[in-house]
Amino acid sequence: MRILYFFLASVILLSCSDKPVVLQTGIWRGVLDQQGQKLPFTFEVENLDGKYLIYIRNAGEKLTLDEVKIDGDSVKMVLHIFDAELHAKVEGNSLHGFYLKNYDRSFRMPFNASFGDDYRFEKTSDMATTDFAGKYAVKFIDSKNDTSVSVGVFNQKGNHVEGTFLTTTGDYRYLEGSVVNDTLFLSTFDGNHSFLFIATKNENNTLTGDYWSGKASHETWTAVKDDNAVMPDAEGLTFLKEGFEKIDFSFPDLNKNIITPEKYKGKVLILQIFGTWCPNCMDETKFLSQWYNDNKERGVEILGLAYERKDDFTYASERVLKMKNKLNVPYEFVIAGTNDKVKASETLPMLNKVLAFPTTIFIGKDGKVKHIRTGFEGPGTGVYYDQFKQRFNEVINQLLSEKQVSKK
Repeated sequence: MRILYFFLASVILLSCSDKPVVLQTGIWRGVLDQQGQKLPFTFEVENLDGKYLIYIRNAGEKLTLDEVKIDGDSVKMVLHIFDAELHAKVEGNSLHGFYLKNYDRSFRMPFNASFGDDYRFEKTSDMATTDFAGKYAVKFIDSKNDTSVSVGVFNQKGNHVEGTFLTTTGDYRYLEGSVVNDTLFLSTFDGNHSFLFIATKNENNTLTGDYWSGKASHETWTAVKDDNAVMPDAEGLTFLKEGFEKIDFSFPDLNKNIITPEKYKGKVLILQIFGTWCPNCMDETKFLSQWYNDNKERGVEILGLAYERKDDFTYASERVLKMKNKLNVPYEFVIAGTNDKVKASETLPMLNKVLAFPTTIFIGKDGKVKHIRTGFEGPGTGVYYDQFKQRFNEVINQLLSEKQVSKK
């Protein structure tokens, strides 16, 4: 009898342990342990008829994760279009696990989350004593003492701060954080970027801070408040080498059909140099998709030139197809190479170099390159995004108004 009781109790315990856990719906506060620093972000969990949806929140953005799998006592979240995941054990109102990048087996960053905490850095009702709002001329200094310039734009309401940095290769997207005492804290996590910024204001109205990205990158930064701060002209950084007027290539599409610029003869063509691993490219792809749906009847085509993490057609095409389906992208793509900028430059030898992902090339009806724009000012940049859209349409309207001189 005692043996039978023990057997039944074991069966009951085993059955209980095999039952999938329930992920609490509502607000969670996630934290990545990045280089010994705590990088916080918030996310929402929703259960729609038994299917979990998760929304990562950064300032004005909500990034949807629709591939969420519960397996026993654990949860796996595929991070949108990126080849990365969050894996965690569910323990009531807590998650404990790791942030992983599938293309890099060495990448493993501790991740924890707590349910019901709707704040980012510190929960405080104290009024901020320091105002960080405004536009700044920024200088970043990396571990090799190399410098790069940027423009920082911050909006502050009470303790809450949102903003971004504009650089020559793109913006740092949606940064969100707070002022705690006299220190500015900003962070973002979008599935690929994990950025943390900390800064203090000096007596001369300048800022001094630190910037951590990923597993190893750390830079210091200084900033001077400057309403007239500007970035270098995005249309002058990437250009054709002397003696070239056109872009020439021969790349396979997702079905291995070879595509050349000849296919688009007589039309205005936009070439998008991008990668599915790149959040700024994701922002541009969303813009181009909507724009193409609204304007494709005007004689304009878009072709995405994908530069992926691996020199493997199957891997690259699967990543692009996933992005295409998830973002409902209506235009075509080819697999052009890898995201190594030196090797990417070799695939388009008529360019001075591939400086940034994304880079956008505008080709006229005559097949000649008319404009090249390096980087992208996305929706997280506010007024700069509006200016980009205005300039984009000006360029396209100009190219559409040109007559096709030659069909050679």
